[in-house]
Amino acid sequence: MAGAYDDRDGMIWMDGEMVNWRDANVHILTHAMHYASSVFEGERAYNGKIFESVKHSERLKKSAEYIDFEIPYTVEEIEAAKERVLKTSGLSDAYVRAIAWRGAGEDMGVASAKNPVRMAIAAWEWGAYYGDAKMKGAKLDISQWKRPSPETIPCHAKAAGLYMICTMSKHAAEAKGCSDAMMFDYRGYVAEATGANIFFVKDGEVHTPKPDCFLNGITRQTVIGMLQDRQIKVHERHIEPGELEGFEQCWLTGTAAEVTPVGTIGDYNFEVGSLTRDVAQSYETLVRS
Repeated sequence: MAGAYDDRDGMIWMDGEMVNWRDANVHILTHAMHYASSVFEGERAYNGKIFESVKHSERLKKSAEYIDFEIPYTVEEIEAAKERVLKTSGLSDAYVRAIAWRGAGEDMGVASAKNPVRMAIAAWEWGAYYGDAKMKGAKLDISQWKRPSPETIPCHAKAAGLYMICTMSKHAAEAKGCSDAMMFDYRGYVAEATGANIFFVKDGEVHTPKPDCFLNGITRQTVIGMLQDRQIKVHERHIEPGELEGFEQCWLTGTAAEVTPVGTIGDYNFEVGSLTRDVAQSYETLVRS
């Protein structure tokens, strides 16, 4: 599948029905378009099975609760809809996007309690998120934007509005020839990339930022479990910027990113070492098992 995302062959599940891809549209006065009242999940299917599918559906429901609306489908109904989309698409390996939002209705201001909640699910082929960085190591910029305090945003929701500064950061990074950008948090600690969590290696032990003001990714949790099963010590903690110079290896995790090595962050260089490669290969094996 190629071309613009609004002009493709295929079917999309929308509000309980399968509709033609090009007809899966919303009105210009949809509340989510104006006020970001939308949540979503990015998921990958391997060999026809979505990895950690139920966890993604549960998080979608929870994200909606965080931003004050309720998705009118149970986890079981969402799971059935995703299976229907995959079957209809004929894809074995696919990226699956589930999204729920406040639609057009009686409200067209900040408040939207009278508007219906809508939902859609689409699937398409999508290769490596960072291209050949999976072999060479991604090049990251350092963002000027910081992850906000949890007192200012629902930081544990996977909500569309929280990605605005991520889009701006990634655009700035790409303009410099980078794949992505690393962000600090509101306190100045290392946080994450624009759409992926981050890990570092030093003296055979792994260090990763404590997810107290950003999303604790499902892939992040999976990788931590893999490392702990191998008796590799994992430190979930606040990481100071000055520590970057002392780390030997680095990688990113996320459903789209999977496990991607990092070669540079700003002026800091990292080896695409054996532990990084082993984690990446082990994750690939796990999701296809």
